[in-house]
Amino acid sequence: MIDIITGFYYFLRASRIENDGVIFRLHAMTTILILTFSVIISSKQVVGNPIDCVHTREIPVEAFNAYCWIHSTYFVTGAMLGANVAAPGVAPSLRNFHFDRPHHQENDSETSIQRETTRNVKYYQWVVFVLIFQAILFYTPRWLWKGWEGGKIHALMMDLDIGLCSEVEKKQKKKMLLDYLWENLRYHNWWAYRYYLCEVLALVNVIGQMFLMNRFFDGAFLTFGIDVLRFLESDQEDRVDPMIYVFPRMTKCTFYKYGVSGEVERHDAVCILPLNVVNEKIYVFLWFWFLFLGVLSLITVIYRIVIIFSPRTRVYLLRLRFRLVRREAVETIVRRSKVGDWFLLYMLGENLDTVIYRDVMHELANKLASRHHHSVPGIKGELQEA
Repeated sequence: MIDIITGFYYFLRASRIENDGVIFRLHAMTTILILTFSVIISSKQVVGNPIDCVHTREIPVEAFNAYCWIHSTYFVTGAMLGANVAAPGVAPSLRNFHFDRPHHQENDSETSIQRETTRNVKYYQWVVFVLIFQAILFYTPRWLWKGWEGGKIHALMMDLDIGLCSEVEKKQKKKMLLDYLWENLRYHNWWAYRYYLCEVLALVNVIGQMFLMNRFFDGAFLTFGIDVLRFLESDQEDRVDPMIYVFPRMTKCTFYKYGVSGEVERHDAVCILPLNVVNEKIYVFLWFWFLFLGVLSLITVIYRIVIIFSPRTRVYLLRLRFRLVRREAVETIVRRSKVGDWFLLYMLGENLDTVIYRDVMHELANKLASRHHHSVPGIKGELQEA
């Protein structure tokens, strides 16, 4: 199992080229986490007993357990507290079941019990497959961007991230990079917007997965984390663990078979689901992790919108991240280019050697300024010395 998890890590690990953002890396890490959870659950299903039912010995144990695993179990939704409750959700038939309530409330209790229903527990068969499907969805936005990016950043780097090549080679590569930026200036918007689209898809994916899990668990997942926190703060005598409601550890199962007289015999059993102890911990973590990812993804989308409509913000971010580049050069480039060019230059700055990046930015700013018959102060002499 460790080898499989290690394989997931090396398959999804980030390369030395940074051509995506924090959101995509967190989503890739989420893919690794979810695949790890699926391996843990599937291994427990194969190695241990995912279900163990207590019943009459007239039926083989393996047959009864297999039947209840395939056809699902159930629990009584109202049998969570009371004197006649063996375990939360496990109780006698409704007509024989009574809450432990004061005498003046007995009639009301009996009436309400008759209206109580049972809830089938059948999702555990699909947990591993749903987790794998979720992992694929989490990796999809990053996979789309990798395809759309097309290796552009790696091609433009030309090993200038190390900066240990000869001066002649370094000068040639800087000239090639500058020529590309000059000739293709203002033509990178669609490339950048596809990256922003993938970030929006990442946000939609997180929100959609919350609702997917809510549907998978019959409407009990959206408030699952809040219910768990409330449970921890409530009185110990009156509280009902929401994790037991969503992931019951003991359930009931009914097996029908023909008796010796040809009549249908009904066999009730109490089934233990040890795997749900693992499932509940996994999904509590995923609830809070999805909430964190959703908030962070929403902030990122808002951040991108601000960048698109605010050139001043683009100037500030370039200056904040790359302090070797003069402010006048940054302002000139942002003013004479579009948001796609800014995004490409920011990505290049994350990967190139800082001194080489500074020289390229200054020369690009000077060429842009020369087009409009003036130079950027303090840059021309610096380039000549370099």
